[in-house]
Amino acid sequence: MSVRVHELTGGYGGGRTGVSGVHFEAGAGERVAVLGPNGGGKTTLFRALLGALPEVTGTVELPGRPAYVPQTERSRLDFPLSALDVALMGAYGRTRPFRRIAARDRELAAAALEQVDLADRAGTPFGALSGGQRQRVLIARALVQDAAVLLLDEPLSGVDAVTAAQIGRIFGELAAQGRTLLISTHDVQQARSADRVLCLNRTQVAYGPPATTLSVEVLQRTYGGELVMFDEGTAVVVDHHGH
Repeated sequence: MSVRVHELTGGYGGGRTGVSGVHFEAGAGERVAVLGPNGGGKTTLFRALLGALPEVTGTVELPGRPAYVPQTERSRLDFPLSALDVALMGAYGRTRPFRRIAARDRELAAAALEQVDLADRAGTPFGALSGGQRQRVLIARALVQDAAVLLLDEPLSGVDAVTAAQIGRIFGELAAQGRTLLISTHDVQQARSADRVLCLNRTQVAYGPPATTLSVEVLQRTYGGELVMFDEGTAVVVDHHGH
């Protein structure tokens, strides 16, 4: 297994617990949807896996440090950086202070942009790209880090259907390379395409394949009054809080 988490509880100090009772395993090449409402602990879980929380109990086993892919809407757009510059940031962690980025890392960044179908946008300012293109650049940055585990924070939020399908194809390619993808979302339909689903609402509600995890009972425990079920079996989350 690439990821093993046992009885994980993460908090911010002062008695503020963000998530508790998390217990799951995910193998190489698996796509795990981390499903839950806003404020349900998805981001807290990612911060715990990154070692970025002041208080963590339980155990976490990972094959090296994960790569984190934030929501593109939270990215700064006013820096004069190109798509290639942003992808190259993935090499900063292995570049010694006051040294230039290695030529090999520049090649890796260019290859990562090609993998996400943005080789022709390498010189375009990051802020001038569309939301979906920026999201793909951030994925390219994670690829340059060469991490076995990717933590993707609502990567399909706000993108159109065509872009969502394109990003979904990229996820399939990354999984085929043996990477483990943890993809946070509050969208039940998006979670159905994952290999496994981790349902969170400040504590773990369920974990397993979509066919057994995304039941009416589990979804109601995960979302409560924010969940609307239709006769044909589809579920829609009513977001009262926004992002």
